Amino acid sequence: MFRLAHISDVHLGPLPPVTYRDLASKRVVGYVNWQRNRRRHMHDSVLETLVADIRAAGPDHLAVTGDLVNLALDGEIEMARLWLETLGSPADVSVVPGNHDAYVPGAFHKACRAWGAWMTGDDGHAPVDRNGFPYLRVRGPVALIGVSTARATAPFMANGFFKEGQAARLGAMLEETGRQGLFRVVMIHHPPLRGAVSPQKRLFGISRFQKTLARHGAELVLHGHSHLPTLGWLGKRGVRIPVVGVAAAGQAPGGRHPASQYNLFEIDGSPDAWRIRLTRRGLSGPALPPADLETVELGVEPEAVRS
Repeated sequence: MFRLAHISDVHLGPLPPVTYRDLASKRVVGYVNWQRNRRRHMHDSVLETLVADIRAAGPDHLAVTGDLVNLALDGEIEMARLWLETLGSPADVSVVPGNHDAYVPGAFHKACRAWGAWMTGDDGHAPVDRNGFPYLRVRGPVALIGVSTARATAPFMANGFFKEGQAARLGAMLEETGRQGLFRVVMIHHPPLRGAVSPQKRLFGISRFQKTLARHGAELVLHGHSHLPTLGWLGKRGVRIPVVGVAAAGQAPGGRHPASQYNLFEIDGSPDAWRIRLTRRGLSGPALPPADLETVELGVEPEAVRS
């Protein structure tokens, strides 16, 4: 049995010192949002509690699906690198970037350079730009494929982008790992389901992503961005791929979104009969340690969640 943990939307704080020059961009919008909202609800102590529980669970691997930072300041990107070093060995932790990690032009490349060890495929090539995605890591029976949808956007927009070049590379990886009989996990920040987020946060290229998976297959998709513990499905009846979101890892109780959670998957079986058990663990109230919040068997699509 392979055990895979999944977190997203860490939004590490507090913000490092911010200059007027830093705010001469879209960052001024994010800075105001941080001061009015995120600063009160995104807590490092909550994140530390969650990470301690993940360590106690002892998963074989940890997937982090983006938004490690807030404004993609140089100081934040470095702080996230140091945090990743405490999270685990780069061989045991896989990261994909989110829209906040590419908040302004140039930030995406800085994040790739700083966090490259956690985004390096088994071929040894760390992505230095968006053409370096997706990357592939094989751990036991599991193929972890990291897709990037991160891109700098205009103020008040948080869209993701999945274009033709990455779709072709993803299709080739899915095809090859499928031939090898591996359990294929696609990690992506923006949810690849219609209606999952508001229009200004949606994924451009969603049809392209869905067609790629329908053509080449996959066993599981992990995403963040919505800050919600969600379960949806892609594909046609009989060949349905679970698409799983998660609450923001740094979210304190009492906000409008669910408090900090992580997903823990138990993956077993064979290519003809994979078995997937999902347990959501997280905070259910103020000052409470993480606990099991929900357990779902994903081998058979539940009637209640069919789209």
